Amino acid sequence: MDQTYTRLTRTLLRSQREGKRRYITGFDGIRTLAVLGVIIYHLAPSTLQGGYLGVPIFFVVSGYLITYLLIQEWDTHNEIDVWSFYGRRLKRLYPALVTMILGTTAYITLFQRSLLANIRGTVVTNLIYGYNWFEIKHGQSYFDRFNGESPFTHLWSLSIEGQFYLVWPFVVLALLLFLRKRARAVAILFAVAVVSAVLMALLYDPANTNRVYYGTDTRMFAILIGTGMAFLWPAHKLNSNVSQAHRWILNGAGLASLLVLIYMFFTMNGQAASTYRGGMFWFTLLAGVLVATVAHPGSDMNRLLSNPVFSYVGKRSYGIYLYQFPVMIFYEAKVNIGNHPLFNALVEVALIMLVTELSYRFIENPMRHYHYGQLTHDVKSLLQQPGAHRVASTFTVIAAVLFGVTAVGFVQQPAAAKPTALQRTITERQASTKKQNADAAKKQKALAAAASKRKHQKAVAFSKMSKADQKTAKYYFLNAEELTTSKQTPITAVGDSVLLDDSGDLQEVFPGAVVDGAVGRQANALPGVINGLAQRGQLAKTVLVNIGTNGYVTADQADQIVHAIGPKRQIFWVNAHVPTREWQNSVNKMIAKTAAKYDNVHEIDWYGTAKGHDKWFVSDHVHPNNLGNRYFTSLIAKSMAKTSK
Repeated sequence: MDQTYTRLTRTLLRSQREGKRRYITGFDGIRTLAVLGVIIYHLAPSTLQGGYLGVPIFFVVSGYLITYLLIQEWDTHNEIDVWSFYGRRLKRLYPALVTMILGTTAYITLFQRSLLANIRGTVVTNLIYGYNWFEIKHGQSYFDRFNGESPFTHLWSLSIEGQFYLVWPFVVLALLLFLRKRARAVAILFAVAVVSAVLMALLYDPANTNRVYYGTDTRMFAILIGTGMAFLWPAHKLNSNVSQAHRWILNGAGLASLLVLIYMFFTMNGQAASTYRGGMFWFTLLAGVLVATVAHPGSDMNRLLSNPVFSYVGKRSYGIYLYQFPVMIFYEAKVNIGNHPLFNALVEVALIMLVTELSYRFIENPMRHYHYGQLTHDVKSLLQQPGAHRVASTFTVIAAVLFGVTAVGFVQQPAAAKPTALQRTITERQASTKKQNADAAKKQKALAAAASKRKHQKAVAFSKMSKADQKTAKYYFLNAEELTTSKQTPITAVGDSVLLDDSGDLQEVFPGAVVDGAVGRQANALPGVINGLAQRGQLAKTVLVNIGTNGYVTADQADQIVHAIGPKRQIFWVNAHVPTREWQNSVNKMIAKTAAKYDNVHEIDWYGTAKGHDKWFVSDHVHPNNLGNRYFTSLIAKSMAKTSK
């Protein structure tokens, strides 16, 4: 997320001072669009499904600006000062990055020690710009917002930029020295970009997108498109005196690309196969068109994307991107945001902007303009007269404390991430469920056959039940008829970790229940799971759906789930109790709308039943404890028994 405009300002045509200023603010506008998209995506993914696409925009802009500066330096001086280039990059990017890493690691060490797993590898790979490859092997999905999300996950993109900065001056030099026609350089760069996009399509794995999402090779096409535009479309060689027709073409192309990009922000799902099999590539090409029109002095796109707000946000976009994850993750760990998502989102944005502004004023700007050649002299002066340098002394003490606490975190990093009590419980119940599913599948066939020969008893005497059934009914707060109906009803249950947590209780009350749950499962995965169960003959006439714990459920996803199950089956959809996440209310509204839309869909109101009963949940306020699972199972049994009457 490069923001170094000083070099660009010096090298653009001095005779076009106004144009020079507008180039800068125009790129600020593009950066603002990108960074706002990323933040809104993390605060409300269902609203801005393609907000993650802000990163390709950053890549295109960075590729264009960096390459343009190098070409301009070559055209002006017939050389490229590589060491000076590296110095500018380090001065611009490292101070804020190191501050963020130290501050975040210190906070984790003191207050969220569960995130210390892999902390040494995380910090070291970020400092050497290799974190994206570390994430491929050790990280979680970029789209997993629930299961111990790391405050460093988003830094993968900075590592790709760092790798780009390391090699690019030499690549540009080679292209300029050995290719007489720069059009050939453009052809080579675009060809390699296409290869990168093809690799993304070929390596895409719907079960695990980490390889294609974080990989340098599968992501380089965005940067290469920007670099190709710099060779093809260098701003200083473009004529501002264009005909009215050409101006209309430039403006039309720029405005059209901007509108389509915004539309794709709202509609392009980050977990869809189409995104990785061409979608992201075409989006990036449109971003290249937008960058080209902003860079052209004959276009009015600069003016459209130029205003004081965009200029302010654009200049701070690096810091905003850098600090967003730590602020959101640490805030949401302390505050249950589910019931007031909009208010808490505004608070989070305000905190991000506050931290960013402090970093911009006191770290980024001062360190960018600092002359490191006088570092030794300044250190000696500080040690000899600390009282005369109070600000520097204060920052030195703070830095020393952060470094010390970070060192403690390094030492105390667990050899492996220790599973929590909840994780151990879910793992045990998942293993037990797999063993019981085979027996449950056999019971389903027997129960289904028996159901065609009998009717449910309208009244069942509690005294006539076996001692074991009486005990079970009392334990789950059920009457005789409700338990009898449950024991006679074959069901298939599909869902996430909340369902897994309850699987033992569910199969106690529903002996004919086949349970398929997975930790971190989201709505987009459910149609495939349902189709697999149907192919194995394990999709009963009654289906329990428990999805929505780990993320938003869109209208399309809800329709796909219902259609995968089919109209001849009864669907009972448990709504979500996730007070710690902003998507809780949205998910529950979608489930209610789906139940109103389809006659065979019935909502089970777990949220309304459990609200205010904190003693029913473990510390995350989401997964029921043993008492909560009794009420959870009871609610399901009562709801199904009531509907079957």
